[in-house]
Amino acid sequence: MGVPLIGCNCPVCTSTSPYNKRLRPSALCVVGKQQYLIDCGPDFRQQALTYQIDHLDGVFFTHSHNDHTAGLDDLKVYTARSKQPMECLLSRETYAKLKRRFYYIFEEDSLYTGLTPSFNMHFLEEDRGEYTFGELRIRYFTYEQLGMRVNGFRFGDLAYVSDIRAFPETIFDDLTGLKTLVLSALRFSSSQMHFNVDEAIDFAKRTGAERTWLMHVAHDLDHEKANAYLPQNIRMAYDGLKINFETESINA
Repeated sequence: MGVPLIGCNCPVCTSTSPYNKRLRPSALCVVGKQQYLIDCGPDFRQQALTYQIDHLDGVFFTHSHNDHTAGLDDLKVYTARSKQPMECLLSRETYAKLKRRFYYIFEEDSLYTGLTPSFNMHFLEEDRGEYTFGELRIRYFTYEQLGMRVNGFRFGDLAYVSDIRAFPETIFDDLTGLKTLVLSALRFSSSQMHFNVDEAIDFAKRTGAERTWLMHVAHDLDHEKANAYLPQNIRMAYDGLKINFETESINA
């Protein structure tokens, strides 16, 4: 729901620390001149203006929840400018839910789609595998959040794993050899939909990742206090964090 939480006067929501100001989770993957967005939530317009995202070459969707997809309509500024549809990579389950929610975008006879190019969907047909998307070779894998199938993505030595709760043991084969893991952890207390902090620590250790960043963090966690609790190679992520990684381009 973002931090500060609407109507909340807790110490984190009233904190003056910029690290306790959190927009909904999203990431920009930059490889050469190519820019790919991971998830497009309700804060995307603000994020795009803040970080000067002047073009996008594609979007990865992890799943269909509102905090990861509500900014989809704002992507039309890029398609209107480029005169090309936005390339999107997602599961068919995620697409089916987006198509219902944003019916006015996906209807074939919609006036909206006649005014501006829309979306070109690429589907992840298996539970796990590899995919060439634009200039990138990526690995993807599937896990669950309260019965919903969610996709994680690996870009070379970095993996992005959001909204994870239940997972198959094969996920550790997909995450072996990581330098960087970006992983969701909601709070210290248990949740039916997310790892708590201790569960995230245990999961990160099992992957063997050299460095883990915790994101998708609720207002229950103060940035500095949580960092003091975490192992040295596991840190709290924050808005504007930049991570260097190595990946494989099809032109490499």
